[in-house]
Parts: sequence; structure tokens; C-alpha cells
Amino acid sequence: MSFETRLKETARQVDQMLEHLLPVRGAAAPRVIEAMRYSSIGQGKRLRPFFVRESSALFDVDPTRALRVGTALECVHCYSLVHDDLPAMDDDDLRRGKPTAHIAYDEATAILAGDGLLTFAFEILADPETHPDADIRAELVLHLARAAGADGMVGGQMLDLQAETSATPLKLDDIVKLQAMKTGALFRYSLEAGAILGRAAPDERRALVGYSEKVGLAFQIADDLLDAEGDEVVTGKRTGKDDAAGKATFVQLLGVEGARNRARELVAEASALLERFGARGDMLREAANFIVERKS
Repeated sequence: MSFETRLKETARQVDQMLEHLLPVRGAAAPRVIEAMRYSSIGQGKRLRPFFVRESSALFDVDPTRALRVGTALECVHCYSLVHDDLPAMDDDDLRRGKPTAHIAYDEATAILAGDGLLTFAFEILADPETHPDADIRAELVLHLARAAGADGMVGGQMLDLQAETSATPLKLDDIVKLQAMKTGALFRYSLEAGAILGRAAPDERRALVGYSEKVGLAFQIADDLLDAEGDEVVTGKRTGKDDAAGKATFVQLLGVEGARNRARELVAEASALLERFGARGDMLREAANFIVERKS
């Protein structure tokens, strides 16, 4: 199966899982479920669930278990986008080619939909259907909580907001730290989850974490390039907003070509970390290349 086919197949399976797990019929509060579904089903490339699937496959993990963990992770990612788009945050009205949740519904409903997706992620992970071993489930919950919390994605978002009003411009090391938290933490989890599910050896786990850190940074550099050069019709969201907001980005500090070259260096470094997995790591190598060459 080619990389693009596998990525699309993962997206289809995540949508099916969300359709099954988030039914409107019988819900105590249908409107918030509708908004949760609007913000998560049929949305995005599903790179994070793909990474859970492929890292798990290295250890012959049951695909259904990997899918449930990937779906939980995608719920956290989608919640972050719903809240990130709010007027108090990035104030976006377009996400993935359609109106953002607070535009399609209202601010209060969007906030609650985001809250619902975040908490639902942990319900999925804690369910024995995800894994029969309670210790594995507990480790999955613990690491996702850390990745999504104050020392991870939430903390990175806080640093990003503070940087917008700071009189001192961020330096390159500052941006790397910020993005390792804001964007990279969930990428790290997507690879670490596969190692947890597969009971990987310490050296295998370290290799996957190292890969995730380099790929997560390359992803953010590619995002900065898309914001600077991308076409809104293709990306499905507003472009040029970082420059308009005066944000320090990799493109601003390294230049377009410098940023693009750094992203490609990171991909090469990430791929080298997969050598211990041989041909089984080929899909992850293709994914790393896709991240820096994508158009949306």
C-alpha cells in the first residue's frame, strides 16, 4: 500500500470510529455532540493517527487498538483547533475549507465542543476496549495528559500568545522551544503511543521519540512556509496571518530558502533514526518527506 493510500485509509477509519463513538441520537445534549462531530469528522489529513498506526505496526500491535488511540489523539488535536480559532485566540473564520466552529455555531458552543472533544479523548483511552492491560491504558492516559497540558501543547500556546505582545522578539531557540511544546508534543505522543502499545525496548522507544521531535519541528517549519507562500484555496485556511500579527516564525528568522533547507535536514535526520527498523520504517520515512513537501 502506498503512503498516500495508507494515509487516506487511516483518515477514513478515524471518521468511521468517530461516527460510531459520537452518535447524536440518544445524546443528552445533541447540539454539543453535533458541534463535536462538525469539528472532528471529515477533517484534515489525520497525520497524528497515521503515526500512531505506523509506529504500532512496527511491533505488530492490533490495528484496532492503534486506531482507538489515534482517534483519541485526534480528538485532542481537533479540540485544540476549535479553541485556537476562537476570537480570543487566533480569531479565524476558516478551517480546513469551511467555517470554524464558532462561526458555524457560536462561541459558547465551540468552547463546549472543544471541552467535549478533549475529555472524550481520555474516555476512549481509559476504555478496556482500547487495551485489556490497565497499566498500558494508564500509561497512554498519562502521556497524553502531559503532551496536551501546561508543559506541552497548552503551555506552547501560552508562550505563543505572550510572544505576540512582547517587546522582545523571539530568537530561534525560543521558537524551537515554543513549537516543541505547541505542535511537537502531540507528534511525540503519536510515536510514543505506538511504542507503549507495542511494549517497545528502550532503544526503540528513544528512536521513535527522536524521530517525532524532528518531524514535529519540520511540520511547523512547513506550516510557516505555507502561511508565507500558500494559497488559501489549497490550504483551506487564511494565509499571511503570522506576518500580519507580527509573529516571529522560522521563515522570518531563516528566510524562505533557509527554512525550507532546515526542514529537509530535519527529515533526513529523522529518517536516519529509523535505520534499526529496516524496511518496516519505510512508511514513516515517506511520511516525513510528505510533511515538508505538502501544499496544505
